[in-house]
Amino acid sequence: MAQIEYKGKVFNLDEDGFIDSFDNWCPEWVEYVKESEGIQELTEEHWKIIHVLQDYYRKHGIAPMVRILTKVTGYKLKYIYELFPSGPGKGACKMAGLPKPTGCV
Repeated sequence: MAQIEYKGKVFNLDEDGFIDSFDNWCPEWVEYVKESEGIQELTEEHWKIIHVLQDYYRKHGIAPMVRILTKVTGYKLKYIYELFPSGPGKGACKMAGLPKPTGCV
């Protein structure tokens, strides 16, 4: 398992660069992913998606399908890609501290 150190925190990563445990999610992780994804600034829209993903994960133990994410947030998939250029699965789930989705997110 790979490790990275960022702003004094050490994170264990899986082979796809996702954090090893949702319990290790913290603001430093968000900043690390934000930089690695090339996102300049996190807006309320970014945080809304992050919180929806985290809430769903806490309740169901998996990331939501895209249609659920778009329905709950009210954002079209195209807009989610504008916020998270690498997509809802790779970018948004990664930033939210979720494991890599197994399905289509």
